[in-house]
Amino acid sequence: MSKVCVFFGTGYEEIEALTVVDILRRQGIDTQTVSIMGEKTVVGSHNIPVVMDSLIEDVDFGKVDVIVLPGGLAGTENLEACELLMEQVDAFASEGKTVCAICAAPSILGHRGLLKGRRAIAYPGFEDQLEGAVVTYEPAVQDGNIITGRGMGCSIPFALKVVEYLAGTKASEAMAEKIVYLNR
Repeated sequence: MSKVCVFFGTGYEEIEALTVVDILRRQGIDTQTVSIMGEKTVVGSHNIPVVMDSLIEDVDFGKVDVIVLPGGLAGTENLEACELLMEQVDAFASEGKTVCAICAAPSILGHRGLLKGRRAIAYPGFEDQLEGAVVTYEPAVQDGNIITGRGMGCSIPFALKVVEYLAGTKASEAMAEKIVYLNR
């Protein structure tokens, strides 16, 4: 079974982060919330504190299959400033392991040169940060082991794209039906 870690930095976009956690857990995918802030409670961009499952320094990345980076401008900046996380993002990408990012967070992948020649999307106005990417305007897009999403309103399609990648199209379609996601 796949293990997913969703990383939270202060200022993360609550809906983007928690929608992924919720839908993956509904699917039965082992999904952990991870703080990069040195404490388990992380406050989102709308002042909603959430208690994480673990701290980044306690994660055994050898047992993780997927990294998810939620957006939110301050959250994205905090994620990108976390050296341990950036080392793992680079390692995952080079090893062909899955890295997912939504909203402003795909800019991190662009800055690291991980989107060159790949289809990708980010929050409107961040497209120029997707260095070398073939920018699309889909709610969520997968290109190889990289999945990107456009923004908060695309959180469900983004999460369903991760389900599709991990569990297949039928599982993703069944989940969309189960959660009464009608915009597909």
